[in-house]
Amino acid sequence: MKQIKKKVLFVLCMLACLFSLSACSKEAEEASGLDPMMESGLKQQTIMLLEELTSLPADQFTMVIDQNRAAGMEAVAVGLESYADLTDELGAYQSSDEGRVKATDNGYEVTVNVVFEKRNCEFKLDVTEDLYNITSIGFEPEYTLGENMSKAFMNMIMGMGTVFIVLIFISWLISCFKYINEFEKKSKKTESPAPAPAPVQAAAAPAEENLTDDLELVAVITAAVAAAQGAQASANGLVVRSIRRVPGSKWKKA
Repeated sequence: MKQIKKKVLFVLCMLACLFSLSACSKEAEEASGLDPMMESGLKQQTIMLLEELTSLPADQFTMVIDQNRAAGMEAVAVGLESYADLTDELGAYQSSDEGRVKATDNGYEVTVNVVFEKRNCEFKLDVTEDLYNITSIGFEPEYTLGENMSKAFMNMIMGMGTVFIVLIFISWLISCFKYINEFEKKSKKTESPAPAPAPVQAAAAPAEENLTDDLELVAVITAAVAAAQGAQASANGLVVRSIRRVPGSKWKKA
């Protein structure tokens, strides 16, 4: 625990030394716009910070990141997080060049070429113009042409595979529409009400039977009517022209 605190204090002191260079940054500028003393100090402090970050044990990354974030040094915390993700890919730190400083719109950028055990890497540090704030820290590994082509090929395969999977899913979904239509038709048939029964039509009244052709019956009825009317029937000349049977239901109602 004491060693971790010492490392954190060392980083903080180193950053304080880096910020102290702002006192002479405005005094003796060359035509390039960079003060030689300030430029040399930036390079030295950047390399010291790089060596301190790469010397941290892997099991202490989380603690140091949290401590820097709690101290308000978010850029240092983010830089440590990026390095923690690349430790297996980079390997152990071996050496670095003296670095180079470039003026930017927001301050200065220090770039250091670093040699690690497995591959080379660029370490970049951005500070504000007054040298009081570190805006970013980053590690950019250098990959070979074959590695870049392999990554590009894998990205292409992933992209094309995703597109084909989506197209297959869409075609399968479209093919299911006919089953959906059939299901909707069946559900409508089951939900539709049964047709109402046709109204029962009243039985047609039996046709009246014309008995005029029954000559014997006509003679009997004519004689009965003549007997009932007496002499008046003989005077008027009674003639029976039509005889029809009356339904039994009417006699019942009478």
